[in-house]
Amino acid sequence: MNKTDLIEAVATEMKIPKGDAAKIVESVLGCIETGLKSDAKVNLTGFGTFIKKNRPARTGVSPITKQPIDIPPTVSCGFRPSAQLKERL
Repeated sequence: MNKTDLIEAVATEMKIPKGDAAKIVESVLGCIETGLKSDAKVNLTGFGTFIKKNRPARTGVSPITKQPIDIPPTVSCGFRPSAQLKERL
């Protein structure tokens, strides 16, 4: 399922126009993003937890030249499903 499919599913489930469903989905995703920026964690009880992950700088190897390269630090996002979600799956 991609974002378009999610918007269509919300529109169908809520019996609302796709435009309104798109606004709802965008709002929820925006709130999750804001929560990750400010708290580094968004917990949705019964669904799971989104976590901001900081990856430190490291040294890697170029697959083409086989020479060491410096990889800068990055910020990533992870998700841990709740026990309830795992049971439903």
